[in-house]
Amino acid sequence: MRWSSIRAFALAAALPAGAEEGARPNIIFLLADDQATISMGCYGNADVATPHLDALAARGVTFDSHYDTTAICMASRASILTGKYEYAHGCNFTKGKLSARDFAHSYPMLLREAGYLTAFAGKFGVDLEAGGLPAGAFDRWGGGPGQTSYATAENESMWAYAEAYPHSTLSYGAFGRDFIRWAAGEGKPFCLSVSFKAPHMPDTPDPRFDAVYAGKDFKRPANFGRGHSGHLSEQSKAGRQWHRWDTWKYSSDYDGVMRKYHQLVHGIDAATGMIVAALEEAGVEDDTVVVYTSDNGFLCGSHGYGSKVLPYEESVRVPMIIHDPRHPSSGRGLRCAALTGNIDIAPTLLALAGIGAPDGTQGLSLLPLLDGPGVELRQQLSLMNCWGPAATQYLGVVTRDWKYIYWGYSGGGMEPAEELFDMRRDRLELANVATDPGKREALEEMRGRYERALGELRARAVGRHAAYAERFRRPRS
Repeated sequence: MRWSSIRAFALAAALPAGAEEGARPNIIFLLADDQATISMGCYGNADVATPHLDALAARGVTFDSHYDTTAICMASRASILTGKYEYAHGCNFTKGKLSARDFAHSYPMLLREAGYLTAFAGKFGVDLEAGGLPAGAFDRWGGGPGQTSYATAENESMWAYAEAYPHSTLSYGAFGRDFIRWAAGEGKPFCLSVSFKAPHMPDTPDPRFDAVYAGKDFKRPANFGRGHSGHLSEQSKAGRQWHRWDTWKYSSDYDGVMRKYHQLVHGIDAATGMIVAALEEAGVEDDTVVVYTSDNGFLCGSHGYGSKVLPYEESVRVPMIIHDPRHPSSGRGLRCAALTGNIDIAPTLLALAGIGAPDGTQGLSLLPLLDGPGVELRQQLSLMNCWGPAATQYLGVVTRDWKYIYWGYSGGGMEPAEELFDMRRDRLELANVATDPGKREALEEMRGRYERALGELRARAVGRHAAYAERFRRPRS
């Protein structure tokens, strides 16, 4: 299908009849890369300095059970754009690219078709089937392919900011500031998406913040280290996450590694402050919704792992804040425990603009949770990894009560394994209770939920992901 035809189709379905442009808010979507919840004060870490993000949380709703359904950047970013699980959009490093149709139905394209001014800055991070971005996809562009660079001068679209902001994190804040200044005077709603590279490796923070954590030591999480990994599957130890406990020096220099990590997040915090200040200066802060989250978390030495990908909380559960200044929730510092996921981002941003989610969207609008943070929108979310060594690929299901993971790989001394964690009493995942006779009822319930998740994968998987219907099949017990 030609791009122009897809655009026309998307526009026809985009804006509901009678929607008033003046009633639609501006939207700021801020996305970190590899940010764990332990990196923010509003998630309980008194050792870190994140004043602007904490202020955003104090004004908005902070989500405590927000999961990235695939904890690796390209697949997660494609899920954020489309509102679909990885197997349904088919995009990951070695599995496929995002189709022209799915990109046409992504939240920034639908918002632009509906009259929004749109801008993107930072790490785009998604390979498109059509190659590069379609001409005119965004009104302002400060993005880049691949991982991009922390050196602003190495990011072609950001050269204008290199002298004033040599580290890319603040350059994206400046880009956002300038876009807001321009867009606020154009008489249209706008959507700014900023995708920070930070705190992704290599850990090269902005030196202007060197003093923030100089000499600082950090409290280790209660599940830190190899002493808390014996109950976890052998499959989870077959990938680079296991080796990075040593090679990334969590085992030997935790405080030194975490100083750099938290300093990178502090840079994001400062850039967020620039963007919020620009909204205030332009007089549009009361008409602008700000959403903040990350494409995946980071293990940071928990259970003796480094990096991400694995289904454990530090890797798959991430920060999420929504502040809608027009809503009664504004200024109340509410927290929401409801189960939410990265597949919910696109339908939420579209709902803010009065746009219905496209057919095939698997996520849900989170706006009802602003009305009542105690409400539950769903009973389960799927978690998956279809990348890297075969042993580390898995499918799982998480609810408010339980997390169930099935590791189907056998070989090299490994047998298929089940993991069951009590999400109410054991968020640190210190005990795998899959073999506990007292948890048999919960195990059977979660096995049933797993089968439903696998059935949905079987029905919806595209391209090379169709093979996972068999790879993730659990033998009947």
